[in-house]
Amino acid sequence: MLNQIKEATEFIQKRIAAKPEVGIILGTGLGDRMVEEIEEPVVINYNAIPYFPITTVATHKGQLIFGKVHGKSVMAMRGRLHYYEGYTMHQIALPIRVMHMLGVQYLLVSNAAGNVNLNWRKGELMLLEDHINLQPNNPLRGENFEFFGERFPDMSEPYSKELNKKLLRIAKKEKINLHTGVYAAVQGPSLETRAEYRYLRTIGADVVGMSTVPEILVARHMDLTCCAISVLTNDCDPDNLHRVELQQIVDTAATSEKNLVKLFTGLIEQL
Repeated sequence: MLNQIKEATEFIQKRIAAKPEVGIILGTGLGDRMVEEIEEPVVINYNAIPYFPITTVATHKGQLIFGKVHGKSVMAMRGRLHYYEGYTMHQIALPIRVMHMLGVQYLLVSNAAGNVNLNWRKGELMLLEDHINLQPNNPLRGENFEFFGERFPDMSEPYSKELNKKLLRIAKKEKINLHTGVYAAVQGPSLETRAEYRYLRTIGADVVGMSTVPEILVARHMDLTCCAISVLTNDCDPDNLHRVELQQIVDTAATSEKNLVKLFTGLIEQL
């Protein structure tokens, strides 16, 4: 694994001019507007990078975008990898390890999520203050490489309180309704049943999705400072549940992206 990470990192280093300070992961239906904010972009397709997994979800482009936002060097994953695609957690971890090797210090994550909190509505945003990991594996399982981090990384603050404070201030200034809450990560790809939505609410989840937590676990193992925002793409009311199509999720995420971009670009300006 270390050799794969090293080879992928060296491949990218030869093609970019500056070390990225900020890493961004763009989730389902998100990315077009954020990419437009990146100046002097350099695009590298996942399938060109040695050992880099290739996203199999149509709504995920599979590109690394390098450039500048408010004078800061950034790299964005335009499309992420999911456990349900059949990848191992170690494969999902590889891009985050590469970010660290390239120089990234901050990780900004976005995702599309189902809204379990019935006080909220689809189209709104939630800032992650914590998560519940219900996925069947952990990217840190197996041999630990002290080069990256300690065997038992602390998770008392997976999402930076300082970054969250900044994001809440930006949201207030921009008049963006930004909730704070708990993200539950499940395996997928099937959506949840009515009973499962009730269970998730009972254990303290506000939203549910199929990503984010593996990347955060790896990032925190390497002591990267993290924050994450969910776009609430469908309401998960077990007593009034309707069939959800992928295109509906994508369309809702797209309409909310402008606010997500304001939050992320505003945060990057303050880093």
